[in-house]
Amino acid sequence: MTTTRILSTRSLCVIAAVLLYGAMIASLSVGPMNISFSDSLQSLIPSQQDVLPPHVEMIIQQVRLPRTLLAIAVGGILAISGAVMQGLFRNPLADPGIIGVSSGAALGAAIAIVVFADLAVNYPLLLVLGTVPVFACIGGIVVTFLVYRLGSTTNGTSVSMMLLAGVAIAALAGAALGLLNYFADDQALRDLSLWTMGSLAGANTNALGLAFVTLIVLLIAYYRDANKLNAMLLGESEARHMGINVQNLKRRLIVLAAAGVGVTVALAGMIGFIGLIVPHLARMLVGPNYKSLLPVSLLLGALLLLIADMLARTVVALSICQ
Repeated sequence: MTTTRILSTRSLCVIAAVLLYGAMIASLSVGPMNISFSDSLQSLIPSQQDVLPPHVEMIIQQVRLPRTLLAIAVGGILAISGAVMQGLFRNPLADPGIIGVSSGAALGAAIAIVVFADLAVNYPLLLVLGTVPVFACIGGIVVTFLVYRLGSTTNGTSVSMMLLAGVAIAALAGAALGLLNYFADDQALRDLSLWTMGSLAGANTNALGLAFVTLIVLLIAYYRDANKLNAMLLGESEARHMGINVQNLKRRLIVLAAAGVGVTVALAGMIGFIGLIVPHLARMLVGPNYKSLLPVSLLLGALLLLIADMLARTVVALSICQ
């Protein structure tokens, strides 16, 4: 028995994009200081920005707009990376967090924060856009390949072994993070504590550039391999019979996913749930075809993280007022 799709992929993408734009305007308005929707819309039009009061323009342009755009980029990266990893490992639980990618990236970034704590005092931009993303990407890639090797046998890849290895390595990475917290000085400990909770508060122009470049590169690379990912859904042996080099495909996509998650961890800390649940929501709407799944996952991931951040800021603002 088959179900009839109510909306086409194009129509669904248009609706999701409109909702995302509306959520973006709402995100510019919501916060400790109330800003009207009209002022939020005017702030996005360069010719109308001079009409706004200076403090309103400053809050939107320097605080809320960068945070909103970072939420869109990070949510999109996590969603499409989660969708790719679920298809690659043919397991609905294989998100970047469960197989250890996020933990490895977090450990690498934490090492950079603790080791280069003195450097951060004089060169904070170098730490945020240099050492932390590099160490986070390296940590994510190393852990991902370790999990992949532990789950690989002569008969192929055991998904259950990979998941078990990912859980075990994530636990070890958590213990290493605790050890780093013990040896960190006061400033590094404060940075680690805020960073491990996950936050979009550190958004700035340079971070946005790195995030959106990563998102565009990943989307193009994933989309080029969409048909191969569709073939992988049938099984590795079937994909090989179709002429696909499965091992090269796995290595390439694992490196891309680990690098993408490493960038999100470096810029926004540990953010879960997006890479696991959003691909399932997208499959319910458009099916398993990665040609449709990737753009819908991107839009839904950006929308979900933006709404979550907006709700978090609202709760904090209400608690402060009380």
